[in-house]
Amino acid sequence: MNKFIILFFLFFCINFKINANPNLQARTAILVDFHSDEIMFELDPDSQIYPASMTKIMTAIIAFDLLKENKLSLDDKFTISENAWRLSQAGYSSMFIMINDQVSVENLLKGIIIASGNDACIALAEGIAGSEENFADMMNEKAGEIGMTSTNFTNSSGINDPDNISTVRDIAIMSKYLIKNYPIYYELFAEKTFTWDRTGGEPIKQGNRNPLLYKNIGVDGVKTGYLAVEKYSLASSMKKKDRRIIAVASGFESKKSRSLESLKLLNWGFRNTNTFEISKKGETTFELDTWLGKKNKIKATTKEDYYITINKKNINHLNVSLDYDGPISAPVDEGTKIANIIVSKKDEIIKKLPLYAAEDLKKVNFFKSLLTSLNYLIWGDV
Repeated sequence: MNKFIILFFLFFCINFKINANPNLQARTAILVDFHSDEIMFELDPDSQIYPASMTKIMTAIIAFDLLKENKLSLDDKFTISENAWRLSQAGYSSMFIMINDQVSVENLLKGIIIASGNDACIALAEGIAGSEENFADMMNEKAGEIGMTSTNFTNSSGINDPDNISTVRDIAIMSKYLIKNYPIYYELFAEKTFTWDRTGGEPIKQGNRNPLLYKNIGVDGVKTGYLAVEKYSLASSMKKKDRRIIAVASGFESKKSRSLESLKLLNWGFRNTNTFEISKKGETTFELDTWLGKKNKIKATTKEDYYITINKKNINHLNVSLDYDGPISAPVDEGTKIANIIVSKKDEIIKKLPLYAAEDLKKVNFFKSLLTSLNYLIWGDV
């Protein structure tokens, strides 16, 4: 078994203190790297929560799915029912739509995402699925599809319902799905204000309820939540250069605590860990030696993007290598697994990632094959 070491330069001068724990003041929390899916910190992440307005992330995802499939348009308009209007009169977060208003999908989405309007959630749900109950079924189907195994949605807004439940782990999964699959629509979550030119009154301008958006530190989403029984919660995402991390926490005692503690968690993640790109699908290629092939090298690639997140104190111990029986004997068909990328920390293997032939490798003709074999027997020269 031959092992070929990839030159993976990871020299860092670490002149800061690395904290083992962010000492977060919350009931439950999780911190995940967007690219590697590595969990950098968790605090009882599978404890049941009432997701409150973080539910609206899934409400938006359902609409985005339909937009992508051309089953819905941003210009489509839905008629506002009394059921939706009543929520604007009940003291909840509202867009302040009126009965029989014709409101576009685009404005309803802004009312949901930016103003956190519960009335807009019902209007969108009824417009898409006929009823909020039918829409909740769509939400649960999507939750199962993307791996949210501990979530049950009963409404589109997250308002009081003992059966509308989730976990911070599932909310993180949902947040990543949103950001990864709908980067353009996700930009709505970073907008700080929304002005609704309502019927029968002056336009209403409302600010985004995510307090971290106003700090200009790289946070561009995702969604706040509050219920008296759950206290304050926040799903947040911060991007610095090419790296993004997602934090979800719940059970904060106050709005101030939610803001300060969430920011502390995000900053802890960037300060104490780094994420490295190991291989990018369709971009990163590796060349392996061949035997009896028409080429001396064959290109190999991964079928997925691979990243590794590691604590900065362990960076000097990170090693990336190629592991394969070589040289690779021709013929080889494109797509054949021919090697592994080995990512290790000291003597511990962290990841073993398959490499596949990125091209066909034809075998040389009989006479050249014979000559090459004789040359090897005599001189040991492949």
